[in-house]
Amino acid sequence: MYRFNPLEKLPTQAKIRQLQIISSRLVQSLLAGNYRSVFRGPGIEFDEVREYVDGDDIRLIDWNVSSRFGSVYTKTYREEREMTIFMIVDMSPSLEFGSAERSIKEVAVITSALLTLAAIQNNDKVGGVLFTDRIESWIPPAKGRRHAMRLLQEVVAAKPEGKGSDLALALRTVSESLKRRGICFILSDFHTTGYQRELALLAKRHDVIAVRITDPVSESLPDLGIVSIADPETGRTIYLNGSSRRYRFEFEQFWQRQRQQWHRECRRRGISAIEISTVDHVADQLIRFFKRRKAR
Repeated sequence: MYRFNPLEKLPTQAKIRQLQIISSRLVQSLLAGNYRSVFRGPGIEFDEVREYVDGDDIRLIDWNVSSRFGSVYTKTYREEREMTIFMIVDMSPSLEFGSAERSIKEVAVITSALLTLAAIQNNDKVGGVLFTDRIESWIPPAKGRRHAMRLLQEVVAAKPEGKGSDLALALRTVSESLKRRGICFILSDFHTTGYQRELALLAKRHDVIAVRITDPVSESLPDLGIVSIADPETGRTIYLNGSSRRYRFEFEQFWQRQRQQWHRECRRRGISAIEISTVDHVADQLIRFFKRRKAR
């Protein structure tokens, strides 16, 4: 198993180089085959016109061509395999938290890098939007390694101006801007509210995959006495009573209910859901998802 060095300790260009090395190894050996087999193209596209033969669908007869050449011709179609992969990446301050080697944001960066380079390897278009309580950056879908490096540069070097998280705004922006059906990955901790309607609308037009990134401590309070934490989005100091067994239980139960509600919402909308922790091996979690989806 390849271990990721903490990216946050590296300069931007060094981060990108490390992501390229990591991603090239993992995408080549682990992701590419599963990636292609579990996603379908956006539809069918016209292939050619040929002479009609017995058994062809009469509804596909091209009457204009048939009248021109004096015999019956039919249209043929093929599955359109080119796909558009679009990253919706949460850059809100709450993602800076991490109790292990990596922060939640760093896991989001690694995940987006793997998916971006898998898309490029399969000659698909890839783009993304970075958001907080505003749209921080928009990278329109395009092909090619140079474009992929631009997307990674935006994600790695992002210095968000916003202080909160408006997932509804990001989803609405994608719905209004992404005209052609695509595959949308949402990378977030989903510690926000009011986005369900926009999520449902996006899922009607696109194949949506929600990637919920967590940290073991953020949803399960350890027995460490009174703990004070600064809310990175509001600036307020919050005190948590880790010495109380009841308080720890209620804290964990709250986040467990939030998690269950998130899963129910995804199932209800036909959205695929993945959970990745800051202590997980990102590629392993993606591969498990690909295999489950392929089996389905």
